[in-house]
Amino acid sequence: MRKITTLIYIAILLLIPFSLRGVTPSQIRWHNESTDTTKITKLLIKATDFSASTPNELVEFIGRQFIGAQYKGGSLEGEPETLTINLDEFDCTTFIETVSALALTIEDRKNSWQDFANVLESIRYRQGEANGYASRLHYFSDWIVTNTHRGYIKEVTDRIPQSDSQIKTLDYMSQNRSSYPALKDSATFEGIKNMEVGYRSHKYPYIKSTRLTSKPVINALKAGDIVALTTKAGGLDISHVGLIVIEKDGPHLLHASSREGKVVVDKLTLAEYMRKSPNLTGIRVIRLQAQ
Repeated sequence: MRKITTLIYIAILLLIPFSLRGVTPSQIRWHNESTDTTKITKLLIKATDFSASTPNELVEFIGRQFIGAQYKGGSLEGEPETLTINLDEFDCTTFIETVSALALTIEDRKNSWQDFANVLESIRYRQGEANGYASRLHYFSDWIVTNTHRGYIKEVTDRIPQSDSQIKTLDYMSQNRSSYPALKDSATFEGIKNMEVGYRSHKYPYIKSTRLTSKPVINALKAGDIVALTTKAGGLDISHVGLIVIEKDGPHLLHASSREGKVVVDKLTLAEYMRKSPNLTGIRVIRLQAQ
């Protein structure tokens, strides 16, 4: 009976237009549609063949495929707000989102660029779809909370030795309205302010920069961890994100670096990188959930 029910369900799905089940090509702002769709398909096949034993291994493998890709900030900006896909250029957040969406697509045993696009939209937007500028998960704390609720990720910061907690009110965007062209629109501005209300006195765990040389902390970090770098900036939680890779001298960042102008494994260890960035206060650690 269960097999018959499943077959009926699949048959019904096949009768539903694809536009009702997910994003369609016309709903995507592509960098280069033909090359991006081909690249997504090839990456999904290559990463599936890699046969990772854990989501972290899969994340690290996919992340390394983008080493050398160009850095480009602000690639998501544009009117109207639309799912943007660009496999050639990244900022730190779009790099993490792209890698995560590819890994989650594979974990869900899917293998098409349409599946990837649906996952990417789901993790980038609050209700799982682009519905105006304010629907995007601009603050990384919001990204963590929303995607934890969806079962995509889990934050493990508080499980790592010597973790602390911090309380901040997240209102950087509304306090710096002139820095965000989209906020000229009063309705969009109110949408951002309404979102920020949920992050007043927001408490979150972090590991102080000074503790990143501690062996218990180093040993707890895993290749493929997503790391979010906390900041001193008022009203802001996170100013940079990347992946952990383990080199001979310890953990390093694999990230889209504005300084290097491309995706790189940073030459500095994570501890050295943090020490040379006085505005950074520590890290948060996030892992993809096995689907």
